[in-house]
Amino acid sequence: MATSIVTGGAGFIGSHLCERLLQEDHEVICIDNLITGRRANIKHLLQSHKFSFIQHNVAKPFETNEKIDFIFHLASPASPDRYQENPIDTISANAFGSHNFLVLAKRSGAKFLLASTSEVYGDPQVHPQPESYWGNVNPNGIRSCYDESKRVAEAIVMAFVRAHNVNARIIRIFNTYGPRMNSADGRVIPNFITQALASQPLTIYGNGTQTRSFCYVSDLIEGACKAMFLENTKGEVINLGNPIEFTVRELANTITSITKTNSEISFRPLPQDDPIKRKPDISKAIRILNWEPKISLQDGLHSTINYFKQELGVSK
Repeated sequence: MATSIVTGGAGFIGSHLCERLLQEDHEVICIDNLITGRRANIKHLLQSHKFSFIQHNVAKPFETNEKIDFIFHLASPASPDRYQENPIDTISANAFGSHNFLVLAKRSGAKFLLASTSEVYGDPQVHPQPESYWGNVNPNGIRSCYDESKRVAEAIVMAFVRAHNVNARIIRIFNTYGPRMNSADGRVIPNFITQALASQPLTIYGNGTQTRSFCYVSDLIEGACKAMFLENTKGEVINLGNPIEFTVRELANTITSITKTNSEISFRPLPQDDPIKRKPDISKAIRILNWEPKISLQDGLHSTINYFKQELGVSK
C-alpha cells in the first residue's frame, strides 16, 4: 500500500484529492493548519483507518518515521480575499513549505507534486497561456504574496530536481470549482451562487467582459493524479484547466438561470492587477497525460449549486 501526504488536505481541492487517493487504496496523511481548510471537508474521511489528519503549519519542518511514497503539496490560501488577509502565511506556505516537503521527498525518495497556479501568468499578454510563457506579474502588488510565492515555489522545485534529482513535477491549476468550496472565500463562483440563492444582486468587478475558464474539481483531480503517477512527468510543468472560455457576465447569467432567480447585476470597480483574460493552453496535458476536462460548466454548476443549497440550508 502506498503512503501519500497531502498538504492542504482539508481544503477544497485537497479534500477531494484525499478522497481519490483513499479510493485507490493509499494510506493518506492529511496535513493542514486550518487557516483556510475546514475539518468539515474531511470529516467523512476520518472514518477510514487509512486516513490520518495532522494539524501542522507546513512552513515548519515536518518529521515522520513512515515511508512516504508521494507528496502532494497543495497548502496555501488560494482565493484573493484569503491570501490578501494572510499574506505572510501565504508566502511561508509556498516558499518554506515547498522547501520543507522537498527535503522530506529527497530523504524518503518520494515523488513530489507542487500545486502551482495560473496566477504565475499574472495579467497575461499571451492568450491562451502555454507553460512556456513567463507571465506578466506585479512583484509587489496586492496579489504578489500569492503570485510571486508560487513562482518562488516553482523555482525551489526545479532546483531540487536539478541539484538533488528529486522526482518532482509542477501543475499550474486554473480556476477550479465544485462542492466543498467555501461560500465565503470571495471567489467568483461561490460569490455568485450565494448571492443568487439569497436573491441578492450578483457583484461583478469591472464590466463583466473579462474572461475565465472553469474546471470542475473531479477533472482537476484526475489530471493531478496522472501528473503524479505517470512515469514521464519528472521535471515537467503542466497546465491543468478547462480551455473553454466564458465572460464573467456569461457566468452570472448561467448561475441565475440554473438557480431560477431574478437577481440583478451590481457592477463595482475592477481590483488592482485582476487579469482581464485567463485561459489555459492544455496541449501539453493532452500530449503527456492524455488528459482533458470532461465535465461541462452547466453540469458542474448544477452539482455545485446543489452543494451550496445544502450547506446554506436553502430549500428552493
